[in-house]
Amino acid sequence: MKTKPQNYKDLVVWQKGIALAKIIYRLTHSFPSAEKFGVVAQMRRAAVSISSNLAEGQARHTTGEFIQFISHAEGSVAELDTQLILSCELSFCDRSNTAAAFELIEELRRMLNVLRRTLVARG
Repeated sequence: MKTKPQNYKDLVVWQKGIALAKIIYRLTHSFPSAEKFGVVAQMRRAAVSISSNLAEGQARHTTGEFIQFISHAEGSVAELDTQLILSCELSFCDRSNTAAAFELIEELRRMLNVLRRTLVARG
């Protein structure tokens, strides 16, 4: 039987969100300087938002609020995925140096979906 996480830092999905944010910060460091306040800022905010929403939701101590914040995190994952695709299409980066980010995005999407469905089923 799995024990309930004591805080958000115990959640593997939160830890993977932190790993993704670090990848995005490193990746966007080499983007054009003209994008500093454009796509770079948006991508970094979306990446940070994933784990931040999980932390805030888990800290609320109610299942309903946690589910709501998981949904916010799912939205941030979709937003970041879109921004990363656009960045590749604009040649700010290429698929070879974004593979790890895209893998984590897909993994986070699945993990968040499972977490949300599990919490909804528990009521």
